[in-house]
Amino acid sequence: MTPIRHNGSSAGSSAGSSAGSSAASSAGSDNDAVLDAVRDCVLAVGVRRTTLTDVARRAGLSRMTLYRRWPDVRSLVGDLMTREWIAVATGAVPERRPGTTGREVITEGLVAAVRAFGAHPLFRKILDVDPELLLPYVLDRRGASQDALLEMLAGILREGHADGSVRAGHPERQARSVLLVVQSFTLSLRTMTDEDDPELAAEAFLGELRHILERTLTP
Repeated sequence: MTPIRHNGSSAGSSAGSSAGSSAASSAGSDNDAVLDAVRDCVLAVGVRRTTLTDVARRAGLSRMTLYRRWPDVRSLVGDLMTREWIAVATGAVPERRPGTTGREVITEGLVAAVRAFGAHPLFRKILDVDPELLLPYVLDRRGASQDALLEMLAGILREGHADGSVRAGHPERQARSVLLVVQSFTLSLRTMTDEDDPELAAEAFLGELRHILERTLTP
């Protein structure tokens, strides 16, 4: 009887696991559809003019379905920003190649991330129309995307400590300090560039950022 009970339990466990995985996948797909919809709405009319009804219509869901997951548009936009910002930051990390140091990875990755944020349509739209959405993450608290980026930065800094390319130090503190510098470039770069002066163009400032990071991290 024991083998029979064991087989039955395994089958049940496997079925339960498969069902759970399918449900999680479905929920994730629904969430992405909703976040895609709110992104389209924000790009079209901005956050203040976006409504849950608009988002539900674009996502093909009922408004009550959205209310069960998100109490208001701002919470929806918060989840959207988390998804988009993490994707930008992780996508900017250069491919690891033999001989590439931790310092090179973090420096080139952060410069690429600042450039990518500057070109990101959602980030530009929020800066142009609803910049107050970003203020809490600058003045009051860290967001989920910032915490994810700090974790990633600390990991690369540890690699740099191990290969000798990054000066010794507390990796979490170094990560936070570097992020403070990069955030200022990301949020304020356009206020320091002059379109009619190529010497003060964005790419020139990104070169300065690369120099700052190199000098900060070099042992």
